[in-house]
Amino acid sequence: MNDIERHHAHMKECAAEAARIARAVAAAGPDRLGDPTPCAGYDLRTLVNHWVLYTSHGLEHRALRAQLPDELTERDFTVGASWAEEYAAQLDRAVAAWADPAVWEGDVDFGGGSAPAVDVASMVIKEMAVHGWDVARTVGEDVRISPEAGEFVLGVVEEHGELYRQYDGFADPVPVDAAASAFERALGSSGRDPRWSAA
Repeated sequence: MNDIERHHAHMKECAAEAARIARAVAAAGPDRLGDPTPCAGYDLRTLVNHWVLYTSHGLEHRALRAQLPDELTERDFTVGASWAEEYAAQLDRAVAAWADPAVWEGDVDFGGGSAPAVDVASMVIKEMAVHGWDVARTVGEDVRISPEAGEFVLGVVEEHGELYRQYDGFADPVPVDAAASAFERALGSSGRDPRWSAA
């Protein structure tokens, strides 16, 4: 398996986990959407909308080299009983859009400029897992990804951490236990406390 195939496998795995977490949120009920999350200033509805927009619609549009329309950036994706299933279906479309190795070549519009497609895809995979954790912990769930995917996410966090901190995307690193998993170390490096609980 080459690097692009490994990246795509991690994307597929993290997308499946994001879909599972979304279903758990939907099962918890709409009354939970006002709950606070590990992301300061974001209630669960606001965070889910950000997560859904960029990890599914944004991911597909970047593969297609297309801009996100205002209709999507302004939508409340949590409206309606089927929102989690709609997110899962959109994640599938996004992952499929990156199945062609040629999509990983060249640059993609990102953050007001452009960046290599492989870097953009890697950062969105990280968002699936790390914001997935934010969402999951809010409703008492955990993120379940393989050690290999955890190592991948950790690598992305460490490579791009300072860039995220420049734009207030990450807080200062949080110390974690010496025996912490790669994913827990990624959470700590991104400014999250892996022990955070909504209780």
